[in-house]
Amino acid sequence: MTVLTANDLKTKGVSDIERLLQDAQEVVISVRGKPRYVVMDIAHYDFLRECEIMAAWAQTHADLAAGRYRRESADEHIARIEGELSDAL
Repeated sequence: MTVLTANDLKTKGVSDIERLLQDAQEVVISVRGKPRYVVMDIAHYDFLRECEIMAAWAQTHADLAAGRYRRESADEHIARIEGELSDAL
């Protein structure tokens, strides 16, 4: 994991991020010694978002195949959600 301190970021700026991203896909920015942010180039970010979408798609297909879904009208759906929320409170 490549780490850049907030102080280094303040003094060296984006050029340091660009330099570090040449050798790593992600750069962690630490604040007061603790990891706080992750910076990556947009292509890597887009790839990760695609992976999330594909995982959600696969989970949806698995749920449908296993019968984990409901058929209800919009009004029935809203009433059920409101009932679940009031039960949780």
